[in-house]
Amino acid sequence: MEAYTSFAQVYDDFMDNIPYETGCRYLCRLLEQYNIRNGLVAELGCGTGTLTELLSASGYDMIGIDASADMLELAQDKKNESHQDILYLLQDMRAFELYGTVRAFISFCDSLNYITDPSELETVFRLVNNYLDPKGCFIFDVHTPYYYQTVLGDTTIAEDREHQSFIWENEEDLETGIHASTLTLFIEETPTLYRKYQETHFQKGYSLSEIRQLLTTAGMEYITAYDELSFKAPTPKSTRIHVIAREQGKLL
Repeated sequence: MEAYTSFAQVYDDFMDNIPYETGCRYLCRLLEQYNIRNGLVAELGCGTGTLTELLSASGYDMIGIDASADMLELAQDKKNESHQDILYLLQDMRAFELYGTVRAFISFCDSLNYITDPSELETVFRLVNNYLDPKGCFIFDVHTPYYYQTVLGDTTIAEDREHQSFIWENEEDLETGIHASTLTLFIEETPTLYRKYQETHFQKGYSLSEIRQLLTTAGMEYITAYDELSFKAPTPKSTRIHVIAREQGKLL
């Protein structure tokens, strides 16, 4: 699982199309359905902390967990400006540790797709189950195989902005189901100098049936799933699904 490095410094600029405020309202509605209106909530793959900040402002005591020091540095800057009471932890979600349990875990914007080994994703689910309060909830999203194979595929996407540009080259390995995205960045340092950076990210699409099996094996209770930012059932052409699972006892 690759951590964001050079891309971290321009992540918020290029990801300004992500509906964080809509996502926050949606997650709050889901949490409230399970009587979680306040208390400790941990976010896996919190990135630069945009959603973490919004959930904190909505009344939750937030813990943000991410494996990228560069992303967390930006999250800390936001926290210093907003004065929100957020704890950020530099940890790999496959081996994170908390001092106690939380009422809920969330994961947004395909963070779990960076776990390309199903057995490691099961480990994440086991850890979540271990650190959840009794009957606590885990709400997360994943991109589906349909998204990587059909929508993204082997496309190349480029974007040119005033002070930075990027080229996003995609390649899908149909045998392994692992999708490689190579990001080439050109970031302005002076009016006459652009620095080039490059990093490759690997993700894997998971079907709902795969997710349900991994949750069950990890000891969690699968509750339901919805199509992206809705309360409708997923379809074969869903590109992103939201899954709700619940703690049901600790495995020894």
